[in-house]
Amino acid sequence: MSKGVQGNFASQVRVFAHDAVSVTPDAARIPNTDQRGVCLYIGGQGDVEVIMESGTTQTFKNVSAGTFLPILVTHVLSGNTTATEILALY
Repeated sequence: MSKGVQGNFASQVRVFAHDAVSVTPDAARIPNTDQRGVCLYIGGQGDVEVIMESGTTQTFKNVSAGTFLPILVTHVLSGNTTATEILALY
């Protein structure tokens, strides 16, 4: 069974998040991301280094405070992350 949106995307119910938890950048996997990654909310401006759901490591540079990142990640790494007040959106 596919995990993606099925059929006509415009006709699908869209729920962006039903829960949010604070994320501390480190090497640990974000809880409950074994099957699906989470999107991020960035409260304080800076760079955000993540491991994408695909396993690729990527750094998003100079993310503005108050930004919603519509990406699916499993980790927020501390090495190059300078952003603060990061929330994982489930």
